[in-house]
Amino acid sequence: MLIPVFTAFAGQLEGATPALMGIALGSYGLSQGVLQMPFGLLSDRWGRKPVLTLGLALFIAGSILGALTHSIYGMIAARILQGTGAVGSVLIALLADLTPDDQRTKAMAVIGMTIGTSFSVAMIISPTITHHYGLPGIFYLTAILAFTGLVLLYAVIPSPARERFHHDSETSPSLLKTVFFNPQLQRLNAGIFLQHFILTATFYAVPLLLKHQVKSSHFEQAWQFYLPLMIIAFIAMVPFIILAEKKRQMKAVFLTAVAVSGVAQLLLAIGGHHWLGLWVFMLFYFTAFNILEAVLPSLISRQADPHSKGTAMGIYSSSQFLGIFSGGVAAGLLYQFGGESSLFYANAFLCGVWLFIARAMKPNRYYATVIINCEHYAPALLMAALPELQQLPGVREAIFEADEHVLYLRVDQQDYQQAGVEALLAGHSAAKTK
Repeated sequence: MLIPVFTAFAGQLEGATPALMGIALGSYGLSQGVLQMPFGLLSDRWGRKPVLTLGLALFIAGSILGALTHSIYGMIAARILQGTGAVGSVLIALLADLTPDDQRTKAMAVIGMTIGTSFSVAMIISPTITHHYGLPGIFYLTAILAFTGLVLLYAVIPSPARERFHHDSETSPSLLKTVFFNPQLQRLNAGIFLQHFILTATFYAVPLLLKHQVKSSHFEQAWQFYLPLMIIAFIAMVPFIILAEKKRQMKAVFLTAVAVSGVAQLLLAIGGHHWLGLWVFMLFYFTAFNILEAVLPSLISRQADPHSKGTAMGIYSSSQFLGIFSGGVAAGLLYQFGGESSLFYANAFLCGVWLFIARAMKPNRYYATVIINCEHYAPALLMAALPELQQLPGVREAIFEADEHVLYLRVDQQDYQQAGVEALLAGHSAAKTK
């Protein structure tokens, strides 16, 4: 909620300089990026709800500090403390514990859509809140929301009957090295790092430019700028996502979105001081951003092996938050010594770097992951059935994780039929009992 308004108000804090404002904006990402995976691993030892409680309590404490502080150094401390509530990975693990194996992919998709929607809503309502209550209003609201989450955690969300490790949704330390050095995943991790570096840097400058436009009476309040922007950018994104998924043009759409993002940054550097130019060029940027934000997680899940997807997503998430931190710090320094234009030019250059990195991506594998609970089958039977499973129509890869008693299948949904898998396993089971 702070991104669209922070720099427009942070200059009022004692000791504020452009560079320190950038550190305050991005410091949340540092603690989030560093602690995401450790908190997830800690939840395997302490339990999901205790770690979620700890994380939410830390976030509430950071929010209250942010509301009460009058100095930029207090704001930096508040943002770091907020970021220590790094419970995203723990929430995913709890979701995996509470959902049936065959429904987990759908549940993750719902979480992703919820996060995307909340980001868009926050972009619209936060300018109104700060208009009436300043930055403390944002921090008090986030504290209230986190406390509400804490109440829901114990009053509404059930405790899982059993908490176990899920390879598709949690980080496995034994797989970290293999996943980290996977060249295809490295390109995507670099992509999400740059995506959120550029986002944070862009929203260092945009609130300041928008503040000037409000003073010039082009807009009465900032929400009038953001509301049509978010709606039109979302609508404009949809045809490209359909083209990427249904027409299997993922790489072409991805590279085009990176290129458009870079062009938008160049145009913002040249014409972002005019209200119409600022709005139109931000529309280009946000349409590209929405496309990339939807496509990148899909690419990660499809490029990673089924049993290492959780580890791949953990590294991806940490890369995203470290991009937020780096973008905030760099934006503050660039703005202090070169103004908004230097910041946008730097973003455009980074889009060029990203385009260079991404052009070597292998064509996307249009496969889905299917998770099958196999508690009723003996491990030896499942291991013996793997070669035949991989010969079934639509099945491209089959992995059995004995500790979870789960089959992970990578399938082409155009040819895959679940009934064929069930019949094969039933046949093996019947043969063994004879």
